[in-house]
Amino acid sequence: MEKGTRTGETLVLGGTGKTGSRVAGRLEDAGLQVRIGSRAGEPPFDWEDPGTWEPVLRGARSVYVTYQPDLAVPGAADAVWAFADLAVESGVRRLVLLSGRGEEGALRGEEAVRESGVEWTVLRSSFFGQNFSESFFLEPVLGGELALPAGEVAEPFVDAEDVAEVAVAALTGDGHVGKLYELTGPRLLIFGEAVGEISRAAGHEVRYVSVSTGEFTSALEQDGLPSEVVELMAYLFTEVLDGRNAHLTDGVRRALGREPRDFADYAREAAATGVWDRQRPLRLTG
Repeated sequence: MEKGTRTGETLVLGGTGKTGSRVAGRLEDAGLQVRIGSRAGEPPFDWEDPGTWEPVLRGARSVYVTYQPDLAVPGAADAVWAFADLAVESGVRRLVLLSGRGEEGALRGEEAVRESGVEWTVLRSSFFGQNFSESFFLEPVLGGELALPAGEVAEPFVDAEDVAEVAVAALTGDGHVGKLYELTGPRLLIFGEAVGEISRAAGHEVRYVSVSTGEFTSALEQDGLPSEVVELMAYLFTEVLDGRNAHLTDGVRRALGREPRDFADYAREAAATGVWDRQRPLRLTG
């Protein structure tokens, strides 16, 4: 923990998700007080129910803010503005926001924390490597074929462990106040190359198939996904993944003083857990 470490309870919204669970675990390992903000939490937290916000904010001095399903969806920025106002009224002194890289709709959400009047840090993250092992790409990977409308566009996949480490540094130390970190991995990969890394690490073939946006959304609808999720995925793969983010940044290095973890390292470590073993029961996390 860096010099200037803060004390007081930290509220971790989305504390059971990919980055939130890692942030909460790191804070707890450091002996800090943590409150998990989730629908299953005590007290429960639900972005769609503002009546649940005030109870989870009581006693919190810093908050890791993640919005589900994504900060770019309609209404997300308004919710973050209202939450930030309530957080400040409740005594919160620091807000660390997980934002999207290249997402136009997320900018207003960033403004909410930047103009809140308290200490803030914004983390703009590229696609998580963990999306292949803990989220919506896991089932297709286990099935041996990942079909996406990503074409040959490259993405600098970032490790959720790096995002969590930066978030904890921003929540607990004073050297990150007022900073915006754009977080990427150390190299660009098209989805076919990423799937190739997973195939090598998992020890069985996984194919990448490029499909049209229409074919992709039709498949999601046939799988029974809610319309808002289908719309979000279409947005991410048609607007955000259009080449605008096909470049590397130094956000991890600036925040942590080291290079980000490579996708191949993530793939090897994920494979070692057995998550891509085809006999393993499928369990998805948020």
